[in-house]
Amino acid sequence: MMGAGRSWGEARTVVAGEDEVQRACVRTGCENGFSGLCTPRRHLRSIRNTTLGKNYASSEEEEEKEDDKVDLAENSLLNKLIRKSLVESSHHVEVLQRDPSSPLFSVKTFEELRLKKELLQGIYAMGFNRPSKIQETALPMMLADPPQNLIAQSQSGTGKTAAFVLAMLSRVNGAEKFPQCLCLAPTYELAVQTGRVVEKMGKLCVNIGVTYAVRGNRIPRGTKIEEQIIIGTPGTVLDWCFKLRLLDVKKICVFVLDEADVMIDTQGFLDQSVRIQRVLPQDCQMLLFSATFEDAVLQFAEQIIPDPNIIKLRREEMTLTNIRQFYFLCENKKDKYKALCNIYGSITVGQAIIFCQTRRNAKWLSVELTRDGHEVSVLSGELTVEQRAAVIQRFRDGKEKVLITTNVCARGIDVKQVTIVVNFNLPTNQLQYPDFETYLHRIGRTGRFGKRGLAFNMVERHNLPLIHSIEEHFKIKIKQLDPDDMDEIEKIEY
Repeated sequence: MMGAGRSWGEARTVVAGEDEVQRACVRTGCENGFSGLCTPRRHLRSIRNTTLGKNYASSEEEEEKEDDKVDLAENSLLNKLIRKSLVESSHHVEVLQRDPSSPLFSVKTFEELRLKKELLQGIYAMGFNRPSKIQETALPMMLADPPQNLIAQSQSGTGKTAAFVLAMLSRVNGAEKFPQCLCLAPTYELAVQTGRVVEKMGKLCVNIGVTYAVRGNRIPRGTKIEEQIIIGTPGTVLDWCFKLRLLDVKKICVFVLDEADVMIDTQGFLDQSVRIQRVLPQDCQMLLFSATFEDAVLQFAEQIIPDPNIIKLRREEMTLTNIRQFYFLCENKKDKYKALCNIYGSITVGQAIIFCQTRRNAKWLSVELTRDGHEVSVLSGELTVEQRAAVIQRFRDGKEKVLITTNVCARGIDVKQVTIVVNFNLPTNQLQYPDFETYLHRIGRTGRFGKRGLAFNMVERHNLPLIHSIEEHFKIKIKQLDPDDMDEIEKIEY
């Protein structure tokens, strides 16, 4: 895969190793290598973060809440960075074929796909031993002849990036020196992450290159792009196609739209993506991937992908039966801290995640716990995505026993040793109503992998209606505990 293109100094790169990405970062203004790519993008959704129904004397705490709202693009990138191996999904795959009479194929090994030798070696070198659940069904469709369009729902960590990268590398003709595959991602950082997968999987492929249509990668008008795979963001790709005319879109044979749910959530990306898709040739294979499959995603997909096969993951309801839930009635945060100390003094704790509503509370709590001799780490929205990934990895490795976090960590963090989740503040929405979905995902950080877990809620007296609403919503009983009754706490069993 070496030798097909030029360096990033000429605004392009050939598929290569990590050193190429590091050099690319330096030459596009990211002085600290890859860490420079992961700058916070907190304002992507600022249009939706308006305050409802309240006037605040001081905006500082409200700003903290808004800053720590989960940004979908950041969350997607974070999940990519922290996945060291495939997630074993328990979801059932549902397939809707464009031709119901056609037999449905699935594979259990990569050899069954009859891939080129160099691609098979690249897959194994990446640590894939067998296809994941989504890959078993999606790959035969994506690699079929004639090509088939596909809309697929797949969470981060299930191997979907590797699947569509494999499809692109399989379709590319290395002897033809022009763009043949186009992949759109919602952000610069996510585009680079996809490029790294192309580099690793295709490192043995001769004369196949990739170039990045992202901010900072300026190519003079009239330049002939020879790399066969283009990965970029919608706005830059649109400029390359229509303003600079750097590529002939009529020669694109594979079009991938990644992170469709993020695309919809980011202003302008939907229109840009549709404009690009509409000028592609009719026989271009179109592949759309999304972590969610809500109505907005389906409407978006219908605009983008004609006559598709559809793969959905039937989400099994997260069960609360293996998580025992309690609450303490507290007057203030010092009472909450005292209750937290009593938990630690009474129960054997493996690792714990403590959720706070604001950065201010998270920082205060970390200072108090550190002062009392606990090894803690803090995860909140002012950290870059790469810094968050490093914090999570240290916690997974057991270097800290307590992770204090805001809602940036409510989903996707699976640590087997977590036995206790504490809601130092109950999750609420902008109208101060209980956020049931966030509550479910928070306490779901314990009780993973079939184990039992404990969830403790610290509740101020004026917030008692919140805990009662949660009980009513989930049809459960959350037992009240006396924070000063050490004997009662000691009786709690997993």
